[in-house]
Amino acid sequence: MPNPNAIVSTTIRLSPSLDREAAEVMLQRDEGITVELEGERRVRLDPADPRSPGFAQVLGGLAELGRPVYLEVDPESDAITRMFVPHVARVVGVEERSGSLDVELDASHARHVLPLDDPDGPELAERLRSALRDRRPVVVVEDDAHRIIEVREYTPDPEGPLPPFGPSLPPKPKPVWWWPPLLDRPFRQIWWWIRWPWWWWFGCISATRAQEVFDDMAIRTCAPLTVPPPCIPFMYPDDGCWARAHEMCRLMLGMGLSPNKVWIACSPGHYLHALTKNHPQCFVDWGWHVAPTLCVRGPRWFASQRMVIDPSLCTTPVTEAAWKGLQGDPGATLTDTGPDQFWPSGGTDPTYSSTNATLAQYRLALQNRSNQVGPPPYANC
Repeated sequence: MPNPNAIVSTTIRLSPSLDREAAEVMLQRDEGITVELEGERRVRLDPADPRSPGFAQVLGGLAELGRPVYLEVDPESDAITRMFVPHVARVVGVEERSGSLDVELDASHARHVLPLDDPDGPELAERLRSALRDRRPVVVVEDDAHRIIEVREYTPDPEGPLPPFGPSLPPKPKPVWWWPPLLDRPFRQIWWWIRWPWWWWFGCISATRAQEVFDDMAIRTCAPLTVPPPCIPFMYPDDGCWARAHEMCRLMLGMGLSPNKVWIACSPGHYLHALTKNHPQCFVDWGWHVAPTLCVRGPRWFASQRMVIDPSLCTTPVTEAAWKGLQGDPGATLTDTGPDQFWPSGGTDPTYSSTNATLAQYRLALQNRSNQVGPPPYANC
């Protein structure tokens, strides 16, 4: 049976409209804060609950983005007791595995699991399969372990913006240079010898510079309880890597660098499995992942290697092989692309509108988790 004390709403209005500091002042004065949801449903923030100022800020952020919210409320007081930031996405794959349903969403690289032994499991599974057949967006709610607890039809707030959806585009073919067959190989060899020393010096950077760039990216991480824009939510490794990578590439291009991206996809029947202190379970599972790369000179004269800049996993630049090794799937495949590719299937985001919307969503997800279970890194990991 559905939880009678749970609410999924795409309409969020705070009365009055508040930021965190204003909410803290009102709650300290024991003044009520009402949240208006769709269907004229109203819930309240409990002044005695220390999480209420954080709830107010997350609700305000979701309202600004036009994103839905999942709330559980106390049946007697209508006070919020638990909150999650749902996904709004299309279902692109479902696969049954030993008592659970693995669900793939178009705008997510995380592993989403529906336990079929849950009382609502069969009904939610049918909703997911129906959404897959019809290719329509749905609201998918999951807990911090990415266990799906609710699936609803998505009806956007008429006053709010639509969330960005992942495209179903094939990757653009790379241009192929054609030369007469007899001249092709000699020309390429001559051109390589002419070009390589200049590219090695001007197109690649030193290992010291690579570490400086890494540190510059890592320092932009979000304070987990306040998540002030334009911070990058590296401490929410669960999801959103494509937006983090795109934002880092934008910053690197602004620094006069020449970044690319490396994409990793899990092998059939497996998931990427990365250990992290920034998740309460101490690990995250992904279907794929992406991060920027830079050409770094060394370790020998005229030698170079692609180094991955990924503060969500590492504390220093690492080789692509080492980066792959951190993700627990020896059969995973790596694909290098330019900095413009936004999704694993192709597509770009030249205005960074989808990047900014996705980063804003996962800032709120980080803040919401930190507000309820404590901020990362987690001492038990």
